Amino acid sequence: MNDLLATIRRVLVPIHKEGYPFILIGIVLTVLAGYFSQFFGWIFLILTLWVCYFFRDPERVTPVTEGLVVSPADGRVNLISTVLPPPELDLPPEPMTRISVFMNVFDCHVNRVPVTGRIGQIHYTPGLFLNAELDKASEDNERNGLVMETMHRGEPLRIGVVQIAGLVARRIVGFVSAGDTLNVGERFGLIRFGSRVDVYLPVGTRVLVGLGQKAVAGETVLADLSGGPERQFRRI
Repeated sequence: MNDLLATIRRVLVPIHKEGYPFILIGIVLTVLAGYFSQFFGWIFLILTLWVCYFFRDPERVTPVTEGLVVSPADGRVNLISTVLPPPELDLPPEPMTRISVFMNVFDCHVNRVPVTGRIGQIHYTPGLFLNAELDKASEDNERNGLVMETMHRGEPLRIGVVQIAGLVARRIVGFVSAGDTLNVGERFGLIRFGSRVDVYLPVGTRVLVGLGQKAVAGETVLADLSGGPERQFRRI
């Protein structure tokens, strides 16, 4: 019996509470539609199940080796470039390495911090809702930027993390406040229905992913602040 319960827990992925209102609406619409039409009842049931899937919030096994930067989002690495950071982050006005992870509507949308550290500031910027895959989305779209203050080799280091809304994303949800201290892989926010997350790192950081690679929030190592040869990653 205990083995059966353990198996069920592994199969049933938790749903984030942000999804509860949408799931409730889906259930109500499914019942109403099913009352008038079996066909539309099935359509709304499928949509409700998709909403449950969208708001899934699985546990992750996070690498904790010093210097590693893990992905803040599930999705595909669609941009790796050297650019100036967004001015609202108040980072030094000099080029940084930007790694972008694009989330489609089938990816898990719970976002996790890429490094252990303190949230120095949070800055929300209203904007457009262009395709989040486009480079210019980092400047034109609605976004929410965080500055993570971390330590590396005994020296303070600031890293930028920006949630960017997309074509169908209309709500960036934050779970944290400026001044909070988080461990790498902890949840800091969520974006509803398709979007992107950018990470801004010092130039010279060793990038460990390639364009088009699938990333898993809290697990996939994007970069190594320490550089040097490949390392053995310790996990918790």
